[in-house]
Amino acid sequence: MSEPVKPTRRPMNPHFSSGPCAKRPGWQPAALADALVGRSHRSKPGKAKLNEVIELTRSILGIPDGYRIGIVPGSDTGSVEMALWSMLGARGVDVLAWESFGKEWVTDITKQLKLPDTRVFEAPYGELPDLTKVSPDHDVIFTWNGTTSGVRVPNGDWISDQREGLTICDATSAAFAMQLPWNKLDVITWSWQKVLGGEGAHGMLVLSPRAVARLESYTPDRPLPKIFRMTKGGKLIEGIFEGETINTPSMLAVEDAIDGLRWAQSVGGLPELIRRSESNLAAVVDRQGKSKWFDFLAQRPETRSCTSICLRIVAPKIAALDLEQQAKFVKDIASYLEKEGVAYDIASYRDAPPGLRIWGGATVETKDMEAILDWLDYAFNTKSA
Repeated sequence: MSEPVKPTRRPMNPHFSSGPCAKRPGWQPAALADALVGRSHRSKPGKAKLNEVIELTRSILGIPDGYRIGIVPGSDTGSVEMALWSMLGARGVDVLAWESFGKEWVTDITKQLKLPDTRVFEAPYGELPDLTKVSPDHDVIFTWNGTTSGVRVPNGDWISDQREGLTICDATSAAFAMQLPWNKLDVITWSWQKVLGGEGAHGMLVLSPRAVARLESYTPDRPLPKIFRMTKGGKLIEGIFEGETINTPSMLAVEDAIDGLRWAQSVGGLPELIRRSESNLAAVVDRQGKSKWFDFLAQRPETRSCTSICLRIVAPKIAALDLEQQAKFVKDIASYLEKEGVAYDIASYRDAPPGLRIWGGATVETKDMEAILDWLDYAFNTKSA
């Protein structure tokens, strides 16, 4: 057997982390030159910056006019928590989980909120629970794309148009890379540091008219901290969804979010963002068909994520090892590629099965994805020998 040949082409951008994710192509710190530092976010220009984030978001994603869009604290986690603590309890709850973040929402609902009429539908990493079991009479909480499993729901057809409950969708690794059926979703959340490569700490919260009606008609029997409160006197605090954030945002991060949104608009908007992400997934699919030593963690092709691409090693020699040995082998590959400066942070999430997780969101160039796949082949062949 011939010795593996070390690749000569290298990714122009070696950042393949699944969060914080790669900045948009060509990004430099100078992109933040117009940041409104040292000024109040409540000043007229400060509010204008925050409103620009909201309006660009609405335009690029095609969010219906009747939906409110807010910038909230605590990243995607804060956005989801605001919805769970403010809205749940009015009716039964179905919560779906097939990876670590979905399981966090299970914990919130069953152990913190302790809602009695709750049904939990779980599936192991790589699979989806039976979506047909979701009741249209219940509120349902789910992730559109499982960041730590690389498994996404293929569509929203399983959500009833005649539903009585709310759909609360954690879309943090899906927004700007996948088509979201807004008419099927009532609460949608994500964070800036995913598909558009923004800075962390800020979350986005989108509410349908049905979600607003819930907030204005239902008062949960539990205390709510200030950063969770979206109503006052039984009415929605509209300012939250007009750039009047609950707490002080980083205006550097706001400027970076604007930069990412303007870039997204300049390259062709959502259709091009989706195409770029799907192109990255297609490159991995093509290589998997040739290399054979790895496979997707997602069991069904239609559920494979085009952003958080999770892989497992199926080469018999490695698959026969115990989990601790497999994890060490994966760590060796990830450490080697980091040392070579060709790929950073590509080991699987700590709670996931041993494997690799490569970010393929819209800010990643497909030629860079192809280059890292060359290096993965080389590293596997070298380390397994």
